[in-house]
Amino acid sequence: MNLARIRLLAQVQRSLRRTPVTLLLGPRQCGKTTLAKAIAAQNKRCTWFDLEDPETSLRAGIAKQVLAPLRGLVVIDECQREPALLPLLRVLADRRPLPARFLLLGSASPTLVRGAAETLAGRISHCEMGGFDLGDIAAARRSALWLRGGFPRSFLARSERDSFAWRGDFVQTFLERDLPNLGVRVPAATLRRFWTMLAHHHGGIWNAAELARSMGTGEVAVRHHVDLLTGAFVVRQLAPWMTNVGKRLVKAPKVYIRDSGLVHYFLGIRDRLGLLAHPVLGASWEGFVVDQVIRRLDAERDAFFYRTHAGAELDLLIVRGSRRFGFEAKHGDTPTVTKSMHVAQQDLGLDHLWVVHPGERSYPMDDGISALAIDDLDALAQERRFGLPG
Repeated sequence: MNLARIRLLAQVQRSLRRTPVTLLLGPRQCGKTTLAKAIAAQNKRCTWFDLEDPETSLRAGIAKQVLAPLRGLVVIDECQREPALLPLLRVLADRRPLPARFLLLGSASPTLVRGAAETLAGRISHCEMGGFDLGDIAAARRSALWLRGGFPRSFLARSERDSFAWRGDFVQTFLERDLPNLGVRVPAATLRRFWTMLAHHHGGIWNAAELARSMGTGEVAVRHHVDLLTGAFVVRQLAPWMTNVGKRLVKAPKVYIRDSGLVHYFLGIRDRLGLLAHPVLGASWEGFVVDQVIRRLDAERDAFFYRTHAGAELDLLIVRGSRRFGFEAKHGDTPTVTKSMHVAQQDLGLDHLWVVHPGERSYPMDDGISALAIDDLDALAQERRFGLPG
């Protein structure tokens, strides 16, 4: 197992020691089951239930009889299929001494699986997982990760054609089977059209009115669509940083498709040359950088963007206590300092600002501003100032 997955493995193990129930969340096909099997292999006692298996012994009517006698680690895969289990898990988690701890694998967030957070409040911790990131791959395959995205079967496909086809199958299954299994009643064709529109607006400021006009529907409907895709971990809504700087600030979130490979699928980009020639190049690189930085710095709850109506902006702001770190994404081997960077630096009181680029060198650019080669992101994340566990 590579270094990045070892870190995630350690995070889940810490969670299992700390709380009786751990929920490992992430999109389908991102590797949750593989990681859970590695954890299970380290436990002397482990019982596994796959709720996608129609022959599973863990059924709602007899769940207490099945779960109550178990000891050690209990893994429940695709737990969102049986939300009725959550009240039972609350009872089992309150036993003292605690005979078993539960690892739940889910493909939807607690807001989409109704009542999960409320039912198990104080007894559950959450770990989020995505596909491969830069820490999982060799530096020579960075371009492939950006083009194909991080879903393991897409990234590891034998050819660009096979990778593109896998993503098409993933989207179809996700829309036609996975979301309906979660109780979503929006037609698959409607969500596919909306998702495609998001790809064309990737990295843009959320504009419900514009998308509603394009879809021929109301703003409430498109708001519902984006929240569904966000809850299923395929879309990220990056919140604006609201601070009193005496300027008019943009208050709507920025919206990204989390996986760069899915962006390219919806836009019909099949290879590296097609990506480099496409108008979405800059936005695609920005979304890729934002996703990599947030995941590597474990900053899902600490991440914002900054933009004023006068035009000053910062792609990504990470807030850690009283410290503020800025990140800009620039697709060019030799990025330059801009006036907007200086304005954001002054407005936000940044401790440092990094300009992330696809070149090979990291170097200082100006006082408090550095160019960061994306291959050096992992080394940056290990610096003590970010407060990550070792």
